[in-house]
Amino acid sequence: MAAGKMDIERKLNKKIASLVREAKGKKASPFIKIDDTTFGTFLSDKLLVINIIQQGIPYSLFNIVQDYTPFEMEDWLIFLDISSKTLMRYKENENTFKPIQSEKIIEMAEVTHTGLEVFGNMEKFRLWLNTPNFSLGKSKPMDLLKNSYGKDLVLAELTHINHGILA
Repeated sequence: MAAGKMDIERKLNKKIASLVREAKGKKASPFIKIDDTTFGTFLSDKLLVINIIQQGIPYSLFNIVQDYTPFEMEDWLIFLDISSKTLMRYKENENTFKPIQSEKIIEMAEVTHTGLEVFGNMEKFRLWLNTPNFSLGKSKPMDLLKNSYGKDLVLAELTHINHGILA
């Protein structure tokens, strides 16, 4: 694993643990230990994910997620349905994203997490995202990520690949 990737994952895990610490006592799962929290364990606790989304994702986490994922700035503007000016204001003021945008940020990080588990590295995952896929109606997985239904199809296909089920 490259040092840069390890550093990004360490930052992501640290920021998630910080958000979980803040959420603890509100509606966070009593079974999750803050010290053991990683992005992967965070994703496995859907109630915790919902709680964090409802609070809103801070720009500082989004910044780390941007580095973690294979998506370009133009992709994020489409995913979040905001202008580049609005995103710059979020950055300048260290704003918290609205729940609808926070959900999309977590979804794209989840897709990346699963894609990296399946393909082992970002380049292979990026290639897969941009290649038409027979199982996805000959669509590029990247094109399906613009809405939750498409994201679900992409995650399902990644799960099939991970289990050796190829169409």
